[in-house]
Amino acid sequence: MEGFRRSFGFPALAAVLIFAAIMLPEVAAVRYIVGANMGWTTNVNYTIWAQGKHFYNGDWLFFVYDRNQMNVLEVNQTNYESCNTDHPLHNWTTGAGRDVVPLNMTKTRYFVSGKGFCYGGMKVAIHTEKTPPPPSSSPIRSSSPTLLSNFRSHLFVPALFAVAAAWDSFLLLL
Repeated sequence: MEGFRRSFGFPALAAVLIFAAIMLPEVAAVRYIVGANMGWTTNVNYTIWAQGKHFYNGDWLFFVYDRNQMNVLEVNQTNYESCNTDHPLHNWTTGAGRDVVPLNMTKTRYFVSGKGFCYGGMKVAIHTEKTPPPPSSSPIRSSSPTLLSNFRSHLFVPALFAVAAAWDSFLLLL
């Protein structure tokens, strides 16, 4: 068993990981620092910051701010528009000035800073969308296999395992 592990352990694992990385679509959540390099502070137009960004289920908002002055409150649309922070839906403030909000609902969410900062523009509306489906492969135009499909299925995978086995043999010689 030890010889099997030495011969096939690491290279086989590496080959499987490389194969998975190549063949599986990339899906990753994005962590947005609200306000980018300015953070959650005054004199930033958060409407402009959010424009053009697509926020998806599974993404995260990261609020970075002066913990002694600001906070992060989630409010409804009416309170967002009027900067009313008396009855927030959720207080995301942890006291560290580094608050993370998971975007796990498909809807528009409204975030403001209380203590009067909302009136100065410290508010942002974030519309969270469903995660887009992975890109579909283009339809095959011919029933006969193409050179690319032959390469991928008949040459690439066996070649990958052959390289891994050769590498393992080389390591055993050292």
